[in-house]
Amino acid sequence: MSAFWSAWITVITLGVIVGCTWLLFATKRSQPHQEQTEETVGHSFDGIEELDNPLPKWWFQMFVATVVFGLVYLLLYPGLGNFKGLLGWTSTGQWEEEMAYAEEHYAPIFERFAVLSVEELQQPENAEGLRIGQRLFANNCSVCHGVGGVGFYGFPNLTDSDWLWGGSEDAIKTTLHQGRNGAMPAWGEVLGEDGVRDMAHYVLSLSKREHDAESAARAEPQFASLCAACHTAEGTGMHALGAPNLTNDTWLYGGSLEQIAHTLRHGRFGVMPSFSGLLTEDQRHLVTAYVMSLSND
Repeated sequence: MSAFWSAWITVITLGVIVGCTWLLFATKRSQPHQEQTEETVGHSFDGIEELDNPLPKWWFQMFVATVVFGLVYLLLYPGLGNFKGLLGWTSTGQWEEEMAYAEEHYAPIFERFAVLSVEELQQPENAEGLRIGQRLFANNCSVCHGVGGVGFYGFPNLTDSDWLWGGSEDAIKTTLHQGRNGAMPAWGEVLGEDGVRDMAHYVLSLSKREHDAESAARAEPQFASLCAACHTAEGTGMHALGAPNLTNDTWLYGGSLEQIAHTLRHGRFGVMPSFSGLLTEDQRHLVTAYVMSLSND
């Protein structure tokens, strides 16, 4: 934060506190009665008259205590521009302390299950380890893949047998550790609008869905020259590139004619973030076991 904005925030903050304090004492001094009275303020509403009593002492003292608390807080903690407070507290520091405590407290639990293989973790006697993996999944993965791993539009369903980057233990651990970046280039300018429609019909034909045979036939040579490098000549996809299988009627961005045409026209760029900085190796092992259990049920 620049020196100007630091000073600006400090002046505004302290100015508000000083102003409220002045208003509090000025109001108290201006009261015509300092003790309880039977006199009224001189007007009534529906026969109800307001007594001209002073602000209750306990209420006044509560305001004073609030002002004192605010000043002490701003002295000890950040709140006045670049002033860090006498205690040196930061939200980042507190988070790091809590994470260090959690790591020390829970690491032995993760280690106990990390020595078990994925197959062993899926046995009934190790259900606790799988439940830990489920909770880690819920905290870190469910926002995209859903609580049960069923996925959403643009986010893979983890409960079926279709995998963009492979469903083996090593492949899933690599995905969690390194993340994935999928890139489907836009072909709209290359194919033209008529070519996009033809190619969409050809893609539909790969999964034996209703399509226009003539349009699909026109697009077949272009698929071989433009798309087969990633999706293979048969359209079965390639795990090494994260290219989806186009023959199994499983669609990440929708499988209607219009949705496929949109993908061809504009491309798709999916990102699976790396969790190496959020989950330890032992934790990623438990999440992998849980994810694999989803497609085994």
